Amino acid sequence: MSNCAIILAGGEGKRMKSDKPKTLSLVLGKPMLEWVISSLKKAGVNDICIVKGFKKECIDEFVSTLDFKVETVYQAERLGTGHAVMMAKDFLESHKGDSVVILNGDAPFMDSKTIEKSLEQHINTQSSATVISAMVDDPTGYGRIVRDENGDVKSIVEQKDGSEEILKIKEVNSGGFWFDAEKLLSVLGRISSDNNAKEYYLPDALKLLLSDGCKVGAYTAECSDTVLGANDPAQLEELNNIAKDRGYTC
Repeated sequence: MSNCAIILAGGEGKRMKSDKPKTLSLVLGKPMLEWVISSLKKAGVNDICIVKGFKKECIDEFVSTLDFKVETVYQAERLGTGHAVMMAKDFLESHKGDSVVILNGDAPFMDSKTIEKSLEQHINTQSSATVISAMVDDPTGYGRIVRDENGDVKSIVEQKDGSEEILKIKEVNSGGFWFDAEKLLSVLGRISSDNNAKEYYLPDALKLLLSDGCKVGAYTAECSDTVLGANDPAQLEELNNIAKDRGYTC
């Protein structure tokens, strides 16, 4: 069995005030996307598909500089994370029987150790999906991980949908997921855009798997930095400062 990865890199990042895709914004002089790819390679995940969108030619140019092969697919309309993964359906079809990790291309501190250990748990618990989570002091804005009495994931509840009790939960969704590729394909076409934003959300795949009676787990990363991303220049500067202070390298 070989494992594979899909990196979501289609975002425009309007608040970044840049003319390039958000994932190509620099942390310590290297694109955030390069940080994510580097972590995957260190974790032994070499078969990678990048979902590109805004300024796709910039992603193509970046990929052309790599000394290894990376597949890309194009998301012409940005209709949510679930829709982005739908664009990589052929890639998933070619990996039936494998585990696939889906990561955000603008989360540079998703490290190889977290990728490896979450996969180990995913396999050992025979889960159909495993969300990579983190414990944070201030969970505001993040989706909360709601577990059942066995510690399995019952749901991921977004900030806007959370009750007072759920919003007290400090375990949050990093946006990274391991899936059994075949199980993901079984629910991908059933993800609905019946929500206020009319978008297809990848966490809805977990709901569908749960409703099918599948096991869904969560691996809690040892470092909460795995959830960090940047939506504007100030947050990008903060990522650079964190990387310097903590000695992170790509």
